[in-house]
Amino acid sequence: MKLKNIVDLLNLEVRSGSDKLDVEVCGGYASDLMSDVIAHARERQLWITLQTHVNTAAVAGMKGLAGVILVQGREPEQDTVEKAGKEGITILVTKMPAFEIAGKLYNILNAEKV
Repeated sequence: MKLKNIVDLLNLEVRSGSDKLDVEVCGGYASDLMSDVIAHARERQLWITLQTHVNTAAVAGMKGLAGVILVQGREPEQDTVEKAGKEGITILVTKMPAFEIAGKLYNILNAEKV
């Protein structure tokens, strides 16, 4: 499913990478540990986290992730937005907690497979 469809369906707010919403999303990964994301996240997944600092954009770029969803209304730091812009990383924001957004993302992505 295209990232732009997920953004619409989940009412996500785009903070960077609005020109990258045509990417095809293949799944999601929820973790707040950078080392865990580096070890286990896969290319074109959406990363669900509460981490807002610049390393979030760096890890997302290194892993080739479809984007990052910041939960609980957290906003990315300014240097994170700048780094994400340079790296072509989409940063999204939701007021939902990680558990809720992960469940909704899972349902959306798996409804396509039925």
